[in-house]
Amino acid sequence: MRRVAILDAPSNLGLRPPTPTTVPGCAKAPGALRDRGLVTRLSARDAGCLTPPRFDTGDWQPGDGVSQSGEIAAYSRKLATRIEAIIDAGEWPLVLGGDCSILLGGGLAMRRRFPEPGKAGLVFIDGHSDFRHPGNAPYVGAAAGEDLALVTGRGQPDLTDIDGHRPYFESSQVAVLGIRDSDAHRMELTATGISHRTVPELRSAGAVRSAEWAVESLGPVSGFWLHVDVDVLDGSVMPAVDSPDSGGIAYGELQQLVEVCFSYEECMGMELTVFDPDYDPDGEYAEALVDILVSALA
Repeated sequence: MRRVAILDAPSNLGLRPPTPTTVPGCAKAPGALRDRGLVTRLSARDAGCLTPPRFDTGDWQPGDGVSQSGEIAAYSRKLATRIEAIIDAGEWPLVLGGDCSILLGGGLAMRRRFPEPGKAGLVFIDGHSDFRHPGNAPYVGAAAGEDLALVTGRGQPDLTDIDGHRPYFESSQVAVLGIRDSDAHRMELTATGISHRTVPELRSAGAVRSAEWAVESLGPVSGFWLHVDVDVLDGSVMPAVDSPDSGGIAYGELQQLVEVCFSYEECMGMELTVFDPDYDPDGEYAEALVDILVSALA
């Protein structure tokens, strides 16, 4: 049985500020989940916290590229090293974000570990495809809305090609679960060879079978990373995110998706992103997420 090691990655560098005078609250997520007993309930090792650079978008304007890209790249290198160390110790990293830009750290760690093309896979559980890039948008800006594009090699080189490892995941070794039917990039995902199931498709097959399908669609990878953005949940049960949407999945379905992926030996680790405790004053949504993780991983 693999021992879970919990690493905090409270970076909010990949988001735009909610208002001109505030910063995104998802940096508080690891603390909120720990306060609900996550480490103890999982009998996990506390792997500490990787402190991110200060959130400062400066005078960024549309057309300037990805905001805070230099800071994101530097943080991704350090995060990849910390993830690798956990895996090397024979443990299973559970990385608590933070926003979706932390996927670059997980992707870089996987590419370092499996340098041969096609050997590193990604199961991407998210309410949005996060596939905006210069080829399909008038401008880019917030890395958290572009993370899937970046880790598959689409975008500016300082983020897509850190230390010459572009792409961190080949498109054919990526499976996306939980996007809405209305997602603007569904057709492009298909055209680029990225497997995906929308919420209705996931629900039609069932969460367990959809998770199995996602892993199987990666092909003969040596290992895969699991990305979970909590905005895959329906906004009625998880409003504590920066962009809650209707048409998402339920708690039980997310628990099944994570549990099935975790059951595969090839699953090397997981990140949880975009939970924002600023929208959870009573802690009920943090408690629900901890319950999901404990049920899936314990």
